[in-house]
Amino acid sequence: MSLIAHIDSVPLFTTIEEAEAWGSQYDLTGYHEHTVLGQTGYMGGLTHSEIVTAMIGGVSSPTTNISTTSSTSGGGGGGY
Repeated sequence: MSLIAHIDSVPLFTTIEEAEAWGSQYDLTGYHEHTVLGQTGYMGGLTHSEIVTAMIGGVSSPTTNISTTSSTSGGGGGGY
């Protein structure tokens, strides 16, 4: 497992395969991207809100907490 960071307690991985495998435990398919400290990473679920909602049982998180000290966010598939 190649972990880059956690965003809203959701792991951000270096490969799409890791992200999709992690998301599958919540019955999610696909992935979306985030960029942290200039490195693009992959997270399970088609959107960030989809994985956060699945993790907490249907209640969306109102804040974003990134476990690194500096970051930029971006990405496709409806991510940040």
